Amino acid sequence: MKKIEVDEKCKSCGGSGLFTGMAERDGAAIVCSTCDGSGKHHFVYEYDDFTVRQDKLGIVRVFQANPGNGNHLEDFGGMPIKDWQNGKQFAKGSEDRLHTCPCWFYQIADYEKKPSWKECDESLGYSFPQCPHFAEKYDCWARFDKEAHDEHKARD
Repeated sequence: MKKIEVDEKCKSCGGSGLFTGMAERDGAAIVCSTCDGSGKHHFVYEYDDFTVRQDKLGIVRVFQANPGNGNHLEDFGGMPIKDWQNGKQFAKGSEDRLHTCPCWFYQIADYEKKPSWKECDESLGYSFPQCPHFAEKYDCWARFDKEAHDEHKARD
């Protein structure tokens, strides 16, 4: 176990030792509870050096993201743990397509891949399941796949 220790300017009081919050007004302050009035915070961080990624026992499947729906792992897509450990990338179809649309999934999994479609912009203010287009999410996934394929093809 390694340790880093440093004295830093207290972030709560800006190094003054005096805290002013919502209740302190008209020139009043209280002694900062973070630094006990010293203006200094003693920061300690303990860690172990990284050598190799560790196995996590009992894991059989890995998912790129969890938008927080569904109860059955087989419904989420993902990939077998061995594929992930061997460096395989998440393939088309490994997304949670049963419960999410591309916009919802990639907002969480990889924001750069999140589609910026006019239909999605018109749905701002809705939660994803309330989007007027959510019932057609299978069509949205087909469009997403086609546009990703067309983009990949254009790069080749």
